[in-house]
Amino acid sequence: MVRLNPPPAARTRSATRIASGVLVAPILLALLLAPDALASPRLAGALTPGESDWRDDLTPLGDAEWSRERAAHLLERAGFGGTPEEVDAWAALGPQAAVEKLVRWQSQPNRPLAPFLHSGIFPSEDFVPPGDGDLERIVLRAALFRRGLGVKIRWNFDEAWLQPLFDQFFYLLFANAGEMTRVAHWQAERMLRTRRPLEEKMALFWHGHFATSNEKVRDYRKMKRQWELFREKGNGPFGELLLGICRDPAMLVYLDGSQNVRGSPNENFAREIMELFALGVGHYGEADVKDAARAFTGWGLDGNDFDRSFWRHDRGKKQVLGRRGRLDGEDVVEVILEQPEAARFLATKIYRYFVREDPSPAVIDALAADLRENHHDVGRLLERIFRSRDFYSDATVGTRIKPPVELIVSTYRKLGLDEVPGAPFFSTTAAAMGQELYMPPNVAGWKGGRTWINPSTLMLRQNFARHLLFPQEIPPLEKSLMETIVVAVVGQDLYDQMKEMAASGDRSHPPRVGMEDMGFARVQELDTNAFSLPWAVYNGAEKALGAVRFDIAPIARFRISDDLKEAGVSDASGAVRYLSERFLRVPLRAADRRALESRMRELAGGKRLDLDDPATERGLRELLHLLMSLPEYQLS
Repeated sequence: MVRLNPPPAARTRSATRIASGVLVAPILLALLLAPDALASPRLAGALTPGESDWRDDLTPLGDAEWSRERAAHLLERAGFGGTPEEVDAWAALGPQAAVEKLVRWQSQPNRPLAPFLHSGIFPSEDFVPPGDGDLERIVLRAALFRRGLGVKIRWNFDEAWLQPLFDQFFYLLFANAGEMTRVAHWQAERMLRTRRPLEEKMALFWHGHFATSNEKVRDYRKMKRQWELFREKGNGPFGELLLGICRDPAMLVYLDGSQNVRGSPNENFAREIMELFALGVGHYGEADVKDAARAFTGWGLDGNDFDRSFWRHDRGKKQVLGRRGRLDGEDVVEVILEQPEAARFLATKIYRYFVREDPSPAVIDALAADLRENHHDVGRLLERIFRSRDFYSDATVGTRIKPPVELIVSTYRKLGLDEVPGAPFFSTTAAAMGQELYMPPNVAGWKGGRTWINPSTLMLRQNFARHLLFPQEIPPLEKSLMETIVVAVVGQDLYDQMKEMAASGDRSHPPRVGMEDMGFARVQELDTNAFSLPWAVYNGAEKALGAVRFDIAPIARFRISDDLKEAGVSDASGAVRYLSERFLRVPLRAADRRALESRMRELAGGKRLDLDDPATERGLRELLHLLMSLPEYQLS
């Protein structure tokens, strides 16, 4: 695992100074003391005359009002940014064609994207991994059928006859966690390489909206399949996507759909589809939740696939949101979308994600009316938002704090990388900043906005940029990525003890560290004479270490000097101008620009840049790190 510790102070002192004074540290301190500054476009300098009148103006942007800067803003918000060449290409399209190309991605050709290469961690393609609370049932079946979780069981009371089963149980937990990390890295590759950026951006949005966690699902295939649903239906009628999520295997596991049966309805999904997915608090009652849960009874899984059981469905009469009858799940989705608040809820959620956090009631009313008139077509809503003057107003541009995944991927894209580097590692970096893909904090997803920024995450954002630009400063790896995952669950002391015991051939004694320290104490209630829980954890971990394959690219390959040569830049002032325009969505303040130019001249030994000198490349990377450490870089 790549540790994100700050480099030694002596090594970074020059990287946190501009000219004769420290620039970055006071800015970060100011942001923490006065967070309103971070979301203000005035942080960056003067506003363009007349644009302040555009706030809340949904009038479509005209061709004469289109510009390269607005194309860059669109590409940043509706995607992950891009190189100067990519921005130029989108700017040449004009506002209408650019928005249509982004929003209607199914009609656009994509570059070949490599399929995910499975490690083959499960015994078969149709294997159903154990879920939370399944262990006792699995043990009972193993006792009856001498087989469980894909392994054979020998029933012998003189031995630890359940050991193979428990070894396999923990292997599946560890291996799935490792494979999930690989899927997240593969998703980052798609975000980086795609020519249909809004497809991936909307999948990321829906992942936060229909927040589903692998911590409970425990099957990377189901989690990956859910994202495929988001890509397929993420820009179409919301009803189709909502119905799809009702039948989604990962969601059915996460919100206990398979436990929702006639006579014993489970209300988890019925509550969340109203509260978090489609209506919001205050627009339904407890009676609606109870009868909606009855309507969804029988919607569960057959193996790993959606199954609708006639015998498990409650066919009695129900009443949900004013509709009475023998309702089923489709009826519930239909009546939810008939509620006026459904369109307002969706319009508000999408607006706050893509535009800004403080929508006016009038704007939401207008967007919600459009949604209702167009059968809740998400693509039509996005087109109106992205073409509106409001989207390009000074109230919008440069006011959104980038979530960690967007910060990382947009940095890769703006550097022109063609693959996600292995150092710093994507998944651990995003997780440290507060956004681990496939592991949202709860069913409500990530809060976003100012919650992304605190003293720790600001430093981590700086360190990400530093280590990307100067990978030689990354501390040496102490363990493999898979070992890191194992140790995070097992604990370093216990893992080290058992590794030492296994090396010496001692597998009969328990470790000195108690299992209660690992949170597995309740498992011991089954039958501790039939298996050794510590060795089950260790054996499962060791098997997972050999099963999950991490084929990760090396460090990022790029040369800033070559980009400046191609752009015809040869002096310090030009370098600051070029890099700030390429990497920032809001202009530098005059004082910061002067300080950066002074620092670049100091690094280069004069005004002119020798772009063939390796020392100049290092100086340019120091300059870019300073730019990426500014508050402006945290904004889109």
